[in-house]
Order: sequence, then C-alpha cells, then structure tokens
Amino acid sequence: MALIIRLRQQGKTNQRSFRLVVTDSRNPRDGKYIEKLGFYDPKGKEENCLVIDEKKVEHWLNKGALISEKALSLVKKKAPEIVKKYKEKKLKKK
Repeated sequence: MALIIRLRQQGKTNQRSFRLVVTDSRNPRDGKYIEKLGFYDPKGKEENCLVIDEKKVEHWLNKGALISEKALSLVKKKAPEIVKKYKEKKLKKK
C-alpha cells in the first residue's frame, strides 16, 4: 500500500476548497482518506486560506509517504524546513 499526501477536493461548484490528506495512492481523488492534515481555500483570506498541521505532515513523510507536487508547494509555503528535510532524505536514497 503506497501512501501519498495529496489534495482532496471539497465544496460546491465554483466554490472549491481542498483538504490536505494522507490516502492510499489507488483511491480516487475524492475517496476515503486515512488522516486529514490541513486545508486550502484558494479564494479565502490570506491568513485563513492555508492551514497545515506541520507535525502530522512531518510524521507521515518520516513514515515513507510520498507527496504530490501541488501539496509539496503548499507545505513549502507554511513549513519550508520540512520540505528541505524531505528533499535531502530523497536525495540520500538515490
């Protein structure tokens, strides 16, 4: 079972928001997820548009979960040190 951190679509038509979740990579985009890590509202106000639980993200990355490109860019805005550790760890494996 390959775990991935990615965005899950929420909301109504033309009022989309997204949850940052950990899920099995084989699940559909809006399917079941293991744990909610945060949310992203692209139309929200600056201070409330992105909320991420940094400890949970770091926990799942340390357990070996992969992360999608968009989720990685959002985590980088809130917690650049986590992304830096993740990329260093990924380079060591190669």
